[in-house]
Amino acid sequence: MAMRPVLAASALAVALSLGACQDAGFSAAGSARAREPIPPKTVALMATKSMSPRDPILIRAFKKESEMEVWKRGADGRYALLKTFPICRWSGQLGPKIREGDRQAPEGFYPIAMGQMNPNSSYYLSFDTGYPNAFDRANGRTGSYLMVHGTCSSAGCFAMTDEAISEIYAIAREAFAGGQRAFQFQSYPFRMTPQNLAKFRNDPNIGFWRNLKEGSDYFEALNEEPRVGVCGTRYVFGGSDAAAGACNPKVDPLVAVKREKDEVEVAELIAKGAPATRLVYQDGGQHPFFRESSPSTQLFAEQAQPRPNMGIISRPEALAAAPEEITIEPKVKPVLLAKADAKHEKGKHGAVKPTALAFAAPAANPAPIPTREAAAASAAPAAPITVASADGDPAAYRKLLGNLFGGAPAAAPAAPAALPAADTAPVAAISPAAPLPKKVTARLHPAPSAHAAAAPKVDGLNPGASKKAEAKPAEVKPAAKAGEAKPAEKAPETGKRTEAPNRNRVAASQPAN
Repeated sequence: MAMRPVLAASALAVALSLGACQDAGFSAAGSARAREPIPPKTVALMATKSMSPRDPILIRAFKKESEMEVWKRGADGRYALLKTFPICRWSGQLGPKIREGDRQAPEGFYPIAMGQMNPNSSYYLSFDTGYPNAFDRANGRTGSYLMVHGTCSSAGCFAMTDEAISEIYAIAREAFAGGQRAFQFQSYPFRMTPQNLAKFRNDPNIGFWRNLKEGSDYFEALNEEPRVGVCGTRYVFGGSDAAAGACNPKVDPLVAVKREKDEVEVAELIAKGAPATRLVYQDGGQHPFFRESSPSTQLFAEQAQPRPNMGIISRPEALAAAPEEITIEPKVKPVLLAKADAKHEKGKHGAVKPTALAFAAPAANPAPIPTREAAAASAAPAAPITVASADGDPAAYRKLLGNLFGGAPAAAPAAPAALPAADTAPVAAISPAAPLPKKVTARLHPAPSAHAAAAPKVDGLNPGASKKAEAKPAEVKPAAKAGEAKPAEKAPETGKRTEAPNRNRVAASQPAN
């Protein structure tokens, strides 16, 4: 009987070691580390920007650039950038975390409450991002213990070095002491610029990334923390109406202007021939700051050392290899107009007729495009809305305390709900591989008429002729000689479009994890 507590403790240690960034260790010096003051240089920097150590904060992380920003809110209620820290290590690829063990660092919006700060971390100091949040659970995503911590080792976390996490932890601690109940942690694959959106427009994650950009636009246009909610399987951003659970919160005019400006710039870049690419990493990345003997810019000049001690580095061989940039072509290349062939395309009266268009002109009175409101009214009722705020999402507390005291295990994630039709419209704006409308398809296959036999056949557009059009005497073929093999009949051409040659190359580049 005396061995049961020991066995139970051993089983708990093994279970925790399977987490993404196992951070259940305890350090005797943890309490002292957590009490370290904010560095004097950073306090002086706050003074120059009319900030105080106890003002609220907001943190943003960018994987591709390997940077983490700390913002502080001023007396006017608006946030201003305090300091940018280089990320020493993140793992996986650009894109959200999907399941336990995929080594993906999370992407999304996460509230960080004081209970998620870990002063006894085995990675010097850390805070739990709170993954999975309400959005992640709605999309059936799994994982646990996704941290921002010290050293330079990552298995789905953001590793900042001991020096950097000590400063970030102290800044957050003072904000909590000033009365902030939770700060918002925004995690992005890259900075949400028109250049990056044009570059990654054909990436499989572009729809999710454009949803994240809605929150980024709100913050950058207004310098205010966006209220974040979940409607079905999408984030919604806004002010008090988003916090109240509105699926279509009011868009501030300044935010609308920014979004429209960015969309125009994306369209211009694509029109000028900006290639669509995808980055494939060996296993995550690292800021160039840690590869040089001194900082390449003045961005991180406030650091105490030119190159701080990185501690344990996970998979240094993967960091040594730069990401591979692969060009992604659209699945279907549009053909705007076919050439007229005088030899084969003469009609009944001798006039030259052009071949059919790959994308035929629309009907004289095309069906009107439904508005967002009409589509929302005709769609099925949306799933219950969960506001992803620090006050309404106790998942982090259950994670930190529930299992420790024998609480019931978390419920299995709900199956993802269907995406509302109106929400997919922004993706089509930069995705050239949209399917043909039904009305256009009908025009490409007209009903057979009396002149069908005289009309020339266009490969790919007339895959099967009607029985009336085939009303002609069958040819009499000579019988095959005895012992002579009958030649195989050639299958008719289907007119199927050819996919891009490097599509398989992208799939082959994906990691096995």
